[in-house]
Amino acid sequence: MRTRWIVFLAAAMLAGAVGGALLAPVPVGAVAREIIELQRDVQLLLQGQRDLQRSVDEKHAVLKTLIEQSADTTTKLNTTLGSLQKTMQDLQANSGARLDSMATQVQGLSDNLSDVQARLGKINQQLAEVQSTLQSLDAKVSAGTPAGPAAGTRGTNPSGVPSGPAPSADVLYSNGLRDITGGKYDLAKQEFQDYLKYYPETDLASNAQFYLGEIAFAQKQYEDALAQYDKVLQNFPKSFKLAPARVKKGLALLELGQKASGIRELREVVRRYPGTEEERRARAKLKELGVSAALAR
Repeated sequence: MRTRWIVFLAAAMLAGAVGGALLAPVPVGAVAREIIELQRDVQLLLQGQRDLQRSVDEKHAVLKTLIEQSADTTTKLNTTLGSLQKTMQDLQANSGARLDSMATQVQGLSDNLSDVQARLGKINQQLAEVQSTLQSLDAKVSAGTPAGPAAGTRGTNPSGVPSGPAPSADVLYSNGLRDITGGKYDLAKQEFQDYLKYYPETDLASNAQFYLGEIAFAQKQYEDALAQYDKVLQNFPKSFKLAPARVKKGLALLELGQKASGIRELREVVRRYPGTEEERRARAKLKELGVSAALAR
């Protein structure tokens, strides 16, 4: 469109110049010279127009290429971000399961270490009692007094069936810890049940009860785990396993699909046990669920 206007303007100027030359008494040489200059000017204008159009076309091509490259880069970036998000979600889901398993094992090892000193004290006491008994037996033997029943009849009832004593508390408990940390859940379950049967009033009874819940949770028997954790909370109000039991109770409720109850238990952990590892675990789980750690009013 601009080219046509320029040509039209140049033609008008040329026609005017020719008309002027015809009407005015100007020498023919001067008119021819003006016409030649006008033609040169028109050529220069047309060349400038072509150069401008070419420059615009080149810049348009460059701009189009940049837009296409930006669109391609944006698409690749969105794809990469989507892949990273999925990877993070997978890592979060897998790490949650591994942390639960590791927490159970760490708790078992921690209890094992914390109980070593207590068991050593009991062993020292037992050794002292054995030493006293041996000294007494030696004294009786020296005096010619029978030391006790014959070896063939010791530890039997009138029917001849052995009636040995219950396993010691230390043996039952240490065996249970060893087997639960080794993944032998059925064997550990029997050992902790025996511990509670024979020694329900000891300081470690609440631990044995808690580990019954841990075994059920590890075997995905969440109803049974819930019942075992409740026994810790109800039967052992002074146990140091209260906070772990309440955390795992909340997780068991979530596994059973009882989300509202599970959230309520985790919020109770945050309220009752501030500054503990259990509080941090409860807060992390609540954050994962997308809910506040504050109790609902």
